[in-house]
Amino acid sequence: MDGMSAVKYAELGTFLRSRRERIRPAEVGLPAGPRRRVPGLRREEVAQLAGASVDYYNELERGAGSQPSEQMLAALARALRLSADERDYVYRLADRPVPAQGGAASHVHPGMLDLLGRLTSTPAQVITDLHVTLVQNPLAVALLGDQSGFRGPRASFVHRWFTEPDARRLYPEADHEGKSRSFVADLRAAAARRDKKDAEVGAMIRTLLDVSPEFAALWADHDVAVRREDRKRLVHPALGVIEVNCLHLFSEDGRQRLLWFTPAVGTDSAGLLELLAVVGTQEVAGPTG
Repeated sequence: MDGMSAVKYAELGTFLRSRRERIRPAEVGLPAGPRRRVPGLRREEVAQLAGASVDYYNELERGAGSQPSEQMLAALARALRLSADERDYVYRLADRPVPAQGGAASHVHPGMLDLLGRLTSTPAQVITDLHVTLVQNPLAVALLGDQSGFRGPRASFVHRWFTEPDARRLYPEADHEGKSRSFVADLRAAAARRDKKDAEVGAMIRTLLDVSPEFAALWADHDVAVRREDRKRLVHPALGVIEVNCLHLFSEDGRQRLLWFTPAVGTDSAGLLELLAVVGTQEVAGPTG
């Protein structure tokens, strides 16, 4: 069973089913619908929320099938609104290492996920203080591109900003200098907020100092400023430049933030944002903060 014992597989299926049955559809933004025989979610609804096939999720609940990946476990934990302890339990049952806080599979507080689910008419996403995207709503994917495929250091948009030229395509070139300075000041604030022995932020800063002269020069300025809101211009390949206000809601420890994007007053961005659902997902790596 790909590293999982039959006992653990059976317990994983039972546990997933118990968590599914406790959630009401309205709690995850789904309609109750007619003829619902049980109060919880249906299996196909969990599969939809987690981006899995219905057959695969059915196999998991039956204690069969292949060992779930770390990415699938993270998606299931978010779909089922698991607490941090419940999320860790699922990883251990699946014989997968519990993800370190800060990576793309980080636990997202269920309350923040609930709020994200209610933001159905505006692009929104949850990122870490190092600008790793954790979860996006469909309009954020349409506006910024799908951020779910990045792993390791590349999961951080700040890392990509200073190491991959293509990462800058969604901002007008005239805005790049200001964005670079803003990202570095925000990163310095995040580094100070974390423990000085934090391996993730330390490795990120050392790498960027080594590979990016631009980052090194800005880091030497010692500017520090937490990004709480800003006005930005985004270059969408189909809709052109969209000017938005980006607002931030922080978790209690400051290590995660919910971003949502609203049209800038005095522009035509309101109409452009309404077209996002029609245009669909971008094929580029968009900004996360």
